[in-house]
Amino acid sequence: MSFLFGSRSSKTFKPKKNIPEGSHQYELLKHAEATLGSGNLRQAVMLPEGEDLNEWIAVNTVDFFNQINMLYGTITEFCTETSCPVMSAGPRYEYHWADGTNIKKPIKCSAPKYIDYLMTWVQDQLDDETLFPSKIGVPFPKNFMSVAKTILKRLFRVYAHIYHQHFDSVIQLQEEAHLNTSFKHFIFFVQEFNLIDRRELAPLQDLIEKLGSKDR
Repeated sequence: MSFLFGSRSSKTFKPKKNIPEGSHQYELLKHAEATLGSGNLRQAVMLPEGEDLNEWIAVNTVDFFNQINMLYGTITEFCTETSCPVMSAGPRYEYHWADGTNIKKPIKCSAPKYIDYLMTWVQDQLDDETLFPSKIGVPFPKNFMSVAKTILKRLFRVYAHIYHQHFDSVIQLQEEAHLNTSFKHFIFFVQEFNLIDRRELAPLQDLIEKLGSKDR
């Protein structure tokens, strides 16, 4: 959750997405922060009793967007067209960008360009009231779950790129505890609700198993 970062790093890659104060989603976010503070991440990701699953996934998706935005914001100077000419997660995994609307055929591009496309695309989805309604009583669309799954699948790729290509910089900046906690929270969340296909998680499978085994 964003509170993990305190005020140490206010630099974000894209503007932070705020959940309106006083709204039910804001209350859910506060609940999530309080549970996270207890240190039990497996418990913190569970759907709170009596709450709507779509709303819980929406609130957490916004929060993960903000976290990744912050984490990537801290290393943008190291992720350049020169250092990262392709968007990859180690030598075996390369990602090409397509959003199905503006860019229909996947294009090969540098990591900073890919992440810029990706975060702008996510931001547009989060700002779309028909997809992510913020007002009480406005229903989520029927395809909400598949939209959320695509967003989370793509956000995972930013974690994978940071771990594979920029972990040395993260250590230098003393941000590894933030990165590890944020990623662990993200993974436990997507595992709890089965939101990302196991094959998609392959670039960080060893790390995921390691994080999971510490909690058994």
